[in-house]
Amino acid sequence: MDRLAIYLAVLIGSCVAGGLLIAAFALDYYSIWAFVVCGVIGLIAAYPAGYWVSRYIKRNDPDFNHRKPRQSDGILPDPKAPEI
Repeated sequence: MDRLAIYLAVLIGSCVAGGLLIAAFALDYYSIWAFVVCGVIGLIAAYPAGYWVSRYIKRNDPDFNHRKPRQSDGILPDPKAPEI
């Protein structure tokens, strides 16, 4: 997962969870389960949506260099490595 996808996953996950929570409140679901369900859906949707949007942005950017990245040893990507 690249840096752009990480940032997008955080933003998209919170937007999805917040939007679902607003919809739940509009439908008169005021309970802890509304928070839990919306939060879980936001967490589940965050990674795939962030990855997909990152790929879409990079695919449509004519100035993006599509070099193969080096393998990373940890969870977070190397800040000096090229974007994938």
